Amino acid sequence: MRSPFPFHPFHPIAGYKQVMTSADRSLMKRIAEGDEQAFADLARGYSPRLLALAWRLLGNRADAEDALQRSLLRLYRSAASYRPEWAVSTWLYRITTNVCVDEMRRRAAHPEEAAAEEPRRQGSLFPGPGGPGGDAGNRLDLQRALLRVPREARILLALRYVDGLSYRELARVRGISVNTVKSQLARGKEILRAALPGGTR
Repeated sequence: MRSPFPFHPFHPIAGYKQVMTSADRSLMKRIAEGDEQAFADLARGYSPRLLALAWRLLGNRADAEDALQRSLLRLYRSAASYRPEWAVSTWLYRITTNVCVDEMRRRAAHPEEAAAEEPRRQGSLFPGPGGPGGDAGNRLDLQRALLRVPREARILLALRYVDGLSYRELARVRGISVNTVKSQLARGKEILRAALPGGTR
């Protein structure tokens, strides 16, 4: 499974648009009642963007796919706790970011184990539409730069530019204030600009 869209930290990805629909709410209601087909339908619709988010947070495809599977399992098990006033997408982003944060904490607590797992981590953090291409070097630079951004700012950057979430939506996903969202995004962008060759914007 690969994200079909290229990524730049300062421009939303074309092709992704957050939409809260009654159909999504209906699927969540059915999932809470144990409807496996509803779960399959919702997972099929959201998996590409959740994978893209996890990939950008964790830095490799293997861990991102693992995080996606854990997120979907958590979705299925906790569907009864979903509140209809939330956009389904916002709720799913919250689940996925929490799963990714758990993995980041695991790595930090067990650096030797994380280093031993490194050989299995393959795949570009920013795959282009046609796979490896002439801009592979730029994507690698961006990958390395993003991994230097503090965790919370990196999460917000990924949420903002994978699916164009608003400041208010970001605040709800992360459980922080809108002002904190703005300051963290500004900090993350500043670090990226400093880390990228030539101060790329």
